[in-house]
Amino acid sequence: MKKFILYILLLAGILGYGQELNLPVWTQYLADNDFVISPTYAGIGDNLRVRANGLTQWVGIKGAPDNQALYADFRISDRTGVGLSLYNDKNGNTRQKGVKFSFAHHLTLDYTEKMFLSFGLSYNINSFRIAVENFESIDGTPIVDPSITGDRSKSNHNFDVGFLYRFNNTYFSLNANNLLKKNLDDFTGFEPGDLLNFQIYSGIVLGSNENSDIEYEPSVFYQLYWSDKRSSTDVNFKFRKYNRDEDYFWLGASYRFLNDQFFTPLNIGPMVGISKSKLYFAYSYQFTINELAGFNSGTHSITLGIDLFQGASNCACTKGTSWRKYKNTGYNNK
Repeated sequence: MKKFILYILLLAGILGYGQELNLPVWTQYLADNDFVISPTYAGIGDNLRVRANGLTQWVGIKGAPDNQALYADFRISDRTGVGLSLYNDKNGNTRQKGVKFSFAHHLTLDYTEKMFLSFGLSYNINSFRIAVENFESIDGTPIVDPSITGDRSKSNHNFDVGFLYRFNNTYFSLNANNLLKKNLDDFTGFEPGDLLNFQIYSGIVLGSNENSDIEYEPSVFYQLYWSDKRSSTDVNFKFRKYNRDEDYFWLGASYRFLNDQFFTPLNIGPMVGISKSKLYFAYSYQFTINELAGFNSGTHSITLGIDLFQGASNCACTKGTSWRKYKNTGYNNK
């Protein structure tokens, strides 16, 4: 038991380290919300798209990470989009809140070949706090220690940049998060200052044509933390079925692993979602596949959404990769 407690404390320290490097990205982006990953997706689509997400990690472990987020993006002209992200993250006795303001511009490289390029920028305001009011000594009395009393919070400003390339039904995005170094606490010697991390997201939509109401979408999501070169990869697959009203449901699965441990997955799990009359619901469950599997039941994620104010763009560069995004605009696949 002592060994397990020590393992949890060490892992919590690692997660505390990672928490400030980037907000937890699990499968939220697969809930038809690519904007979670990159500002380059802001404004792609014909609606104001709003998604609310709740994620509880390691269900069954006290003080496990818990996250809530709200995402909204919309097009403000034929080729430009803006977005907003609000988030609240709790991990043990750490608290993180923040907001992201995003801007994206979309270009048509080749109309006939359906080739597009998008650029995105986000400005981030993040507040990180240690909940010292929760600290207690062994006998239950509050700890009186000048080194851990007071507000114990920091605010930081940062930027994300990215680009998105789309060709026919394929897509590839590269994002660089937290370009600036963190404003460090002078009393802490081991806190990371280099928050830079990279994310690659790529996939293809198969079966998307005028004769099919079924789509298949394999995709890959790669994350690299620049400070210590840690990296992980998600391998995903989605099946999507439409009806004549363009409502749809989808099923999927995701497999995440550290890149130096391909055959030792961190988690694996199913996903399901449905879109009906511009309302959206998705749920995912990630089984824990490591030493913590015997102490928690996995990670749950729920996404609720709504699409508002539909208005078609005059530019194909703000359409998605599915054929259905084009069929009512006079723009068809070759």
